[in-house]
Amino acid sequence: MSLVVVSRAALLTAVGWAALAGAAAAQDAPRPTELDDIIVTGAPFGVTDRASLLAVEVLDEEDLAVAPASTLGDLVNGLPGVRSTNFAPGASRPVIRGLSGPRVQVLTNGLGLIDASSVSPDHQVAVDPAEARRIEIVRGPSTLTFGGSAIGGVVNIIDDRIPTEPAEGGLEGHVSAQASTVDDGSSFGARLKSNAGPLVITADVFTRSASDIDVPVYPESQRLLDEEGETAGDERTVENTFVELDQYGAGVSWIGSRGYLGASVKHVETTYGVPGHAHEPDPLDPGHGEESVSIGLEQTRYDLRGELRFDAGPFSLARLSAGWADYSHTEFEGDEIGTRFFSDGYEGRFELIQREQNGWQGAVGLQLLDRTFDAVGDEAYVPLTEITEQGVYTVQRFDRGSLGFEGGLRLDNRSLDSLAGKRDFSNVSASAGVFLRPSAALFLGLSLARNERAPSEVELFAEGAHVATGAFEVGNVDLDSEVATSIEATVHFASGPFEFDLHAYHADYDGFIDLRPTGLDDAASDLPIFTYVQTGATFRGFEAEADYRLWEDGDKAVILSGAADLVRASTDLGPAARIPPWSVTAGLDWTSRLFDVGLEVRHVSEQDRTAAFELPTDSYTLVNLRGAMRPFTDRNVILFAEVANLTDAEAREHASFQKDIAPQPGRNLRVGATYRF
Repeated sequence: MSLVVVSRAALLTAVGWAALAGAAAAQDAPRPTELDDIIVTGAPFGVTDRASLLAVEVLDEEDLAVAPASTLGDLVNGLPGVRSTNFAPGASRPVIRGLSGPRVQVLTNGLGLIDASSVSPDHQVAVDPAEARRIEIVRGPSTLTFGGSAIGGVVNIIDDRIPTEPAEGGLEGHVSAQASTVDDGSSFGARLKSNAGPLVITADVFTRSASDIDVPVYPESQRLLDEEGETAGDERTVENTFVELDQYGAGVSWIGSRGYLGASVKHVETTYGVPGHAHEPDPLDPGHGEESVSIGLEQTRYDLRGELRFDAGPFSLARLSAGWADYSHTEFEGDEIGTRFFSDGYEGRFELIQREQNGWQGAVGLQLLDRTFDAVGDEAYVPLTEITEQGVYTVQRFDRGSLGFEGGLRLDNRSLDSLAGKRDFSNVSASAGVFLRPSAALFLGLSLARNERAPSEVELFAEGAHVATGAFEVGNVDLDSEVATSIEATVHFASGPFEFDLHAYHADYDGFIDLRPTGLDDAASDLPIFTYVQTGATFRGFEAEADYRLWEDGDKAVILSGAADLVRASTDLGPAARIPPWSVTAGLDWTSRLFDVGLEVRHVSEQDRTAAFELPTDSYTLVNLRGAMRPFTDRNVILFAEVANLTDAEAREHASFQKDIAPQPGRNLRVGATYRF
């Protein structure tokens, strides 16, 4: 399908929606006042969190001010339905509802990262949570706005490097520092925003350093030791888990009465160790012993973003965003350069936001992507690939107070041109939903979606040893698009001291792309050969959260909270690999103007439904204690402390390839301070 055909189809769709909007003449029903967070990820026109059919979690500026300095995957790990690949402290991506890699899209301000993080679990994302003003996590398919690679979910890092509004009082800033004991870690970050007439200028810098992590037990699990016929030693450190990161950026915006236009630049450099990724000694060179592997990552990124508001007409706002990046990633074997990965290209998005009319909201958009991926070296198991994509989409919402509807359509062309072959995919994704408000306190929703995802360059063209996954991976150039048909029920309830949120889902996959063992070993690498195949699959589960204010007096409150999640995944070939077990979390918090104190207990079940080459994982319980103080009346200074894993429990993340050689950190005291002005 050509882009012209796609564009015509989208135009006809938009015209159809506009016609329906014009025909909507029913009497407006009263809508409850919504004072909650406005969610922009997946809804270009913005929807409050208590009125969204999407399963969304938000980490706002208050949360991030006291959050640990860590990789993105580790930061969001433990949120309902979210885990981490937990590959190493330097490289952890989010796992959403049991899905990861190319099925979970990590974005910065709504655009892709243009890095190599989805190629392998030992590759870090080229964005650090320290630069975020806000992080939105969307669980479940979000392909209508972001494309087929978001079939599992989206994590959107939203920063203020390109300002959208002037600095309050002419100058704003943020300075933070913290230190941790489990890895002798330290971090420092600063952001500044200043007005210069109609121009607003920003600058930011962040640095982080950490040594190898301490763990409560010998790093290898008892199950792995038993399988290998070995016994545990006295070691209580996971070797080669250090992290060194430096990042800086700047931006400028011209802000006028009807919008803004701005540009920014960011450069990040990080070096981190990869545990369990050592290369064996060379038998022809006895002096050349086993060498640990570290990764050095560099990316320079340029972004352009702007908005223009219209006083009249069918559209209220036009929004443009574009990003270009140059990424390189080098695997060092000791001091020697091993395999190098490269990714460069651009992504752009243009959206028109419809003017709200009688409860009708909507947007139409165009997305373009052009990216080149290459690898050079012994582990260059994916050949040079040129990836292009064009997509058009529309999302619509009709909200009459007690009753409402949502719907959308996306059409994509994706082309992957490699030395191993060329494939073109034309995908269609669509969704429809209905919601009810029986009362001002209750929101009920039901949504259906059919989403298509084109295979990635790895799934199509891989052929070679992949030490990070412990397999010789073989792609399949004949793979078709993966199709997920899902249904999700939503309940939001908020009344008085009680709040409750529930999302229950069921997704059937036609042509689920899975990496499966062949039963053979590669002679050169001595690794088992795995190949990408397509099969049927079913994912189902739920996420639930609740808060209850036990006591409240002015600015003081005692809050009891709880959360639980479950995902169960099966394929026609057996259980899906690395599916997290169920978990439940309970918390008790005291909040006040002067200080906050919180106690959290989190239990994660054992996982014994395993795929081939997987070992079961034991359950664990973590106890975390945290506190924060605001000693001054203007609340600009926050002093905080946390003791994580208070009981020094052994905890292994089943979603991780490294779970049997690298448990989660042991008891950790973290202290820090944040100053905002």
